Amino acid sequence: MKNKLAITRGAVLLIAGSLLILIAAFITTSPVAFYASNEIELGANVSLLNELKAPAGFLLVAGIFMVVAVFIRSLATTAMLLGAMIYLSYAAARFISVGVDGLPAEGLVQAAALEAVIGAACLALLAQRAPAGGAA
Repeated sequence: MKNKLAITRGAVLLIAGSLLILIAAFITTSPVAFYASNEIELGANVSLLNELKAPAGFLLVAGIFMVVAVFIRSLATTAMLLGAMIYLSYAAARFISVGVDGLPAEGLVQAAALEAVIGAACLALLAQRAPAGGAA
């Protein structure tokens, strides 16, 4: 059971981290095209592009940390907590925005659902942590 849980944690961290790395790479290298895929027009506003790329740097580092935690088990709990916080906060903010601002493009609704699922998986696996003194 313990080994199966470790494999599940590793898989979730690999998926969560890889997705953050991929999103960050798209935002950093091609933000206009990335956002246009969800009907968001950025134009040539250099300040806006800069403002969007800054949090992408954080997502990139967080994603790398999660992937590294697959191989360095002592980082797994922290990485899982980071994943839960990032994905659930994005999902919550999107759901609040739907209530306040209305329904966005379909891709953003799908992103909210995916973020909620990944965040919930991270949270559920955190709840399955080994007892104090056990391996994480």
